[in-house]
Amino acid sequence: MITVLKPNTTDEQRDHLIHWLEGQKVQVHISQGDQYTILGLVGDTTHIDIELLESLEIVQSVKRVSEPFKKCNRKFHPEDSVIDCGGVPIGGGHFAVIAGPCSVESRDQIVGIAQSVKASGAKLLRGGAFKPRTSPYDFQGLHADGLALLSEAKKVTGLPIVSELMDIRDLDIFEDVDVIQIGARNMQNFELLKSIGRTNKTILLKRGLANTLKELLMSAEYIMAGGNENIILCERGIRTYETYTRNTLDLSCVPVLHELTHLPVVVDPSHATGHSNLVPSMVLAAAAAGADGIMVEVHNDPIHALCDGAQSLTPAQFDDVMKRMEKVLEAVRQ
Repeated sequence: MITVLKPNTTDEQRDHLIHWLEGQKVQVHISQGDQYTILGLVGDTTHIDIELLESLEIVQSVKRVSEPFKKCNRKFHPEDSVIDCGGVPIGGGHFAVIAGPCSVESRDQIVGIAQSVKASGAKLLRGGAFKPRTSPYDFQGLHADGLALLSEAKKVTGLPIVSELMDIRDLDIFEDVDVIQIGARNMQNFELLKSIGRTNKTILLKRGLANTLKELLMSAEYIMAGGNENIILCERGIRTYETYTRNTLDLSCVPVLHELTHLPVVVDPSHATGHSNLVPSMVLAAAAAGADGIMVEVHNDPIHALCDGAQSLTPAQFDDVMKRMEKVLEAVRQ
């Protein structure tokens, strides 16, 4: 249920109403806009008398929300959320590029790539320390050592870092990680989602390989229900019958998600396509579709990469696509 308060409502009147509503055993989510204050009521609202609520002097309108996702619903929060990523804003008109290798391999590799992507305009550094792989025999990442190397690259360049958390038991060693990525395979690991919901870390939540947008938003709701509202959604392609690309990049989800939720949406064309020659076109398409950012894999030596070299751009290729992307962004902003 959503209750919109009139513009002249005082803080005292608002707080008095909130206290009464909480006495009705519902949670109250407050969204303060330029003119209106919106109270989102979460919980069993069936016993609340809408006519009584509408009759209050400070209430402009009341309506029920049918969607099961409440806290991430744009109806509860009409204005775009701007999410802080270690000092870098994403959402609400703030576009940011996340770039770096699929996995951290060595100090020279990660520091060198961090320096090159920063010079090209990237705002955040990505790098996997824990790698979920289909085969148990493939490279699984450097784990804690990889996180330490990411922290070193952060010190050298000042770039906030993004890395994937697979097990809540490892959360303690992610203290220096600015944005925790929840990968596609863990999008519906509900115990993990509930655990990170009790943190104040910024979360990059990737859409699952075969999940609907409703399911993605319900996973975000799990995190927000725990109290953590610092969430960025990520489209990374879904599995379809097509085999020429690694996955099928669903760019239509960008405007759809912007209609449904106030959370920012970034696009990962590297995992979606699986081929480096396709990544630049999809970067430009994502920017044109209105994404709030992109996440791109960049490797200084893709042929010898320990993970996903085929979909990684070289620093020179990344620099070129960044220049082209800026022109698209300028056109979209006009």
